[in-house]
Amino acid sequence: MPVETTPHAAPETRSLIGGSTNLRWTVCGLLFLATTINYMDRSVLPLVVPLLHNLPFMGWDFTRDASHQTVFNDNYGHIIICFQIAYGIGLLFAGGLIDKLGTKLGYAIAIGVWACASMGHAFVFSVAGFCIARFLLGIGESGNFPAAIKATTEWFPSEERAFATGIFNSGANASFFIAPPLVAFVTAKWGWHAAFLTTGSMGLIWLVIWLIFPYNRLRRGATETQPDLDLSPQIKTPYSKLFGQRGLYAFSIAKACTDPVWWFYLFYLPKFLNENYGLDLAQAKVPIIVVYACSSVGSIGGGWLSGARIKNGHSVNHGRKFALLLCAICVLPVLAIPQLGHMFPTNAWPAIAVFSLAAAAHQGWSCNLYSTVSDMFPSTSVSSVIGIGGAAGSAGGAIFTFLVSKFFSLHPLPIFIMAGLAYVAALAIFQWLVPRLGEKKQPSAATI
Repeated sequence: MPVETTPHAAPETRSLIGGSTNLRWTVCGLLFLATTINYMDRSVLPLVVPLLHNLPFMGWDFTRDASHQTVFNDNYGHIIICFQIAYGIGLLFAGGLIDKLGTKLGYAIAIGVWACASMGHAFVFSVAGFCIARFLLGIGESGNFPAAIKATTEWFPSEERAFATGIFNSGANASFFIAPPLVAFVTAKWGWHAAFLTTGSMGLIWLVIWLIFPYNRLRRGATETQPDLDLSPQIKTPYSKLFGQRGLYAFSIAKACTDPVWWFYLFYLPKFLNENYGLDLAQAKVPIIVVYACSSVGSIGGGWLSGARIKNGHSVNHGRKFALLLCAICVLPVLAIPQLGHMFPTNAWPAIAVFSLAAAAHQGWSCNLYSTVSDMFPSTSVSSVIGIGGAAGSAGGAIFTFLVSKFFSLHPLPIFIMAGLAYVAALAIFQWLVPRLGEKKQPSAATI
């Protein structure tokens, strides 16, 4: 039943929310900034990879070519895997913790931890030190998406959630407009240590803004003036019930199949450009910016597409899955990237074009996949489900990263085959498990 606008709302509250037409987009803007900082912090390491060749403990052998750097590749892979394992462990607990503490406090704790961990990279002098710093970064960053998706569920009606998710999720791509030139400038002037200090400090600035913003008070007022916002604050589904829902497995398997591909782009694209086309950080920054500019379009466009079809009379099931299918098809051209390397051995732009399309498709896929959680579960369980699914994604990412670290330099084709087919396979499994998305069952008394 829709929530009616109360004529007796406090004048102060009404003036603050402006009829709720704009306030929810202010919240979305804060989520966008947090996600941008989140990805800047995790992207510094791959951006400074060429500089890590000069660190003796990383094991780069200057007498060998880039395809035969076993020690360095193993060390780099271990550092990345530490982040992914910690991210997965964190997500198992972050979702439930945020559901318990609330969005504002849970988000504040998360960004405080990851900002300090990011800055901590500047004070390590061994592979083990990098592993510890990345582990702590993963624990903190695991809170970002459970909190952000929960905030979206709390502030936006169902037909706007994928679009709002697409906007804040595009912060992952916006970070690459900022990070490559910023890191290139900072490292050229002060060294690689300063890059971690710079991006980490941005998280602390956002934390101050978030603590000042009266999230809970304004949301209570906003919900009184959003008649189309589905609120179910009193419903809490225990974990024993969540693990009996097919939707949890559909979301988790989809994340386990497709998150590793995004990790691959994030952590290995700069390395790929350096080792296959000889591009250093200064030369690679423009191609990297192009890839993530396109992925921003995919993130917002993918969210808009499903919402537009729902508003035009299609079901939630049709709108979400139509967008997911289109994105899965657009990823398939990555299968051709190894061949493009043979066809254009000195020109990286054909490969960049395909990476751009695939990255855009992934982000469109991601914002719609996240939105399926709020289509299947009440708002008080959204963070928990996002956390469990994210943990599955991190586990898949760690396995895929291990395979990439061992085989990518000499045998890239199997890696790109898995990356290209992952989305089609994930959607087929999702359709099998949840053939009618958006048809929520009434909760039993045990779930209240």
